[in-house]
Amino acid sequence: MTKSKPIIIGVTGGSGSGKTSVSRAIFNHFPDHSIMMLEQDSYYKDQSHLSFEERLNTNYDHPFAFDNDLLIQHVKELLNYNAIEKPVYDYVAHTRSQATIIQEPKEVIILEGILILDDEQLRDLMDIKVYVDTDDDIRIIRRIKRDMEERGRTLDSVIEQYLTVVKPMYHQFIEPTKRYADIIVPEGGENHVAIDLITTKVASFLDHK
Repeated sequence: MTKSKPIIIGVTGGSGSGKTSVSRAIFNHFPDHSIMMLEQDSYYKDQSHLSFEERLNTNYDHPFAFDNDLLIQHVKELLNYNAIEKPVYDYVAHTRSQATIIQEPKEVIILEGILILDDEQLRDLMDIKVYVDTDDDIRIIRRIKRDMEERGRTLDSVIEQYLTVVKPMYHQFIEPTKRYADIIVPEGGENHVAIDLITTKVASFLDHK
């Protein structure tokens, strides 16, 4: 009997939208199933050929920042039930680490990232496409809180980066991908009705595997 291919759930939205909370809620709903999370953030391009000063100018919110060719290759490997060597990004050195993480294939793959719906080849691999839609003011507050508490950033640096890079990139590249979504989830992980709808759909996929 041929094993049916894994289910891929794409979860996207702007920085601070709650996409990680939504992804975690889906993941935690299926504790007894073969399920994994794959973050687009792991696939930032290798920048070892650039000087450290050049790397500091990286725009991490632009589609060009991601190595989508490798991500697509890895997703296809997982769809064929092959393990992958997931890259690890070093945010201190601003380039890809020498380390990798062995990721075994699973029956359900949650693919999470700000620009996963921007690439048509990647979109076409997904069974369910979710866009987490959260107001700009809520997202900036969440980002300030996260970056100051977890990354040691100053308030001024977070605000400057948000206004000069994060917000314009969101409206130019991320928000337009909303039209590709099957499900739009307002307010992220707090929207329990939307998460129930998504998990019910995933459960129906699993029942028919």
